[in-house]
Amino acid sequence: MTFTAVTLKLLEGFETTFLIFIITLVAAIPLGLIISFGSMSRFRPLSWLTRTLVWIIRGTPLMLQVIIVFYGPGLIWDNVRGLTRMSSVLVAFIINYAAYFSEIFRGGIEGIPRGQYEAGQVLGMTKRQIFFRIILLQVIKRIVPPMSNEIITLVKDTSLARVIAVREIIMEAESFISTYALIWPLFYSGAFFLIFCGVLTILFQFIEQRLSYFRV
Repeated sequence: MTFTAVTLKLLEGFETTFLIFIITLVAAIPLGLIISFGSMSRFRPLSWLTRTLVWIIRGTPLMLQVIIVFYGPGLIWDNVRGLTRMSSVLVAFIINYAAYFSEIFRGGIEGIPRGQYEAGQVLGMTKRQIFFRIILLQVIKRIVPPMSNEIITLVKDTSLARVIAVREIIMEAESFISTYALIWPLFYSGAFFLIFCGVLTILFQFIEQRLSYFRV
């Protein structure tokens, strides 16, 4: 097995890894913001329900959630066809990371001093204007460090997709052990993660520097 052949095979797996990462990120960020509003709602039943669901999602392993989403529908309801393997992974990942992101958003929003809201009201701004013109940019600066940690964790968590036989990069690398008795492709796959996480780290450092003019 040549180095080129291994690289091409791992690139196929990395394509799946990247797809899981990008779809999860694009869907989980706005969903997490919506969930955070539910957690902060003054309507107690909604706030209680939202926080309970977030607690359950954050308190159970992502691997378990992937397995439940994939096998659950078909086992719970007769004659019900479950989601595909890839769809199950995406649903579980999006829900899981939306729960984590929601807590980051909630902490960022609640951390803004009350005087910021009052100053906007004095200027005659609506609640919507206050949030999007005053609060949101300050929240973004506050949440960039914890969000960057979660996003980098997401890169590594994509390897959990293999639990239901989604052929991401780690599963592709592992196949060389049983087929060709080669272990070095497994270490080689780690280089993909290191480079990907390195690029994200540089990107988030750049974003933090760009937001450094906010004194919060």
